[in-house]
Amino acid sequence: MTVQLWLAIILLVLMVGIGGRKGARSFVALFLNFGVLLLTIIMMNDASMNPIILTLFACIFISCISLFFISEFNIKTVTAFLSTIITTGFLLFFILMLTEKAMIQGFSEEEIEEIGAFSLYVGVDFVKIGASMIIMSTIGAIIDLTISISSPMREIAYHNPSISRKELFASGISIGRDILGTSTNTLFFAFFGGYMALLIWFKDLSYSLGEIINSKVFSSEMIFIGSAGIGVALAIPVTSWITAYYLVKRR
Repeated sequence: MTVQLWLAIILLVLMVGIGGRKGARSFVALFLNFGVLLLTIIMMNDASMNPIILTLFACIFISCISLFFISEFNIKTVTAFLSTIITTGFLLFFILMLTEKAMIQGFSEEEIEEIGAFSLYVGVDFVKIGASMIIMSTIGAIIDLTISISSPMREIAYHNPSISRKELFASGISIGRDILGTSTNTLFFAFFGGYMALLIWFKDLSYSLGEIINSKVFSSEMIFIGSAGIGVALAIPVTSWITAYYLVKRR
């Protein structure tokens, strides 16, 4: 057996042992989401396909799998899904403008040697590809935050039926504030974990701090983290308002 297979088996045993039926669904959802991403990348090779449109459809499918398949169809998953779609829609306009103005599309100087043997005439718009990358890196954090807010808000409304919409909204904001710091730290350290070898390479090449900060690969990743952080922060009031509205209306 390969190392990947052993890790998958250990992950399955732990998820089923701790999460039960929902843990098994979460494990299956990993492969379903991977299939959606793989299909999206394959379809992007077609020049007639718009990468932004494909990415939006992929985000919708990923949200459905991560919410409805794992936690089934209920008030908390519905409000989390609506909050995710609305937040992503608001963030899309900002990402498209930022990607075009920052000119982060394409490959960096450090990657020229690795791709030198390949043709660069791939026939796709790398500005849209760059925007798609930011959206894909953001959607997971937004889904995680929306369900983390809507689920405890549902419990608050269940155990306190007389709570007002304003008080429930304030509770959602308070929950979101506690999650915001850890979510942004997760995004930040995920970058340094994934690009630690590149940062060590920068040091071996005697890059100054200014050269590292202004390098394309570093600045693009910082833009990714910043966009994801904006999406996470924006999702807090959106999720709190939608969840409070639906819970009080349902009552």
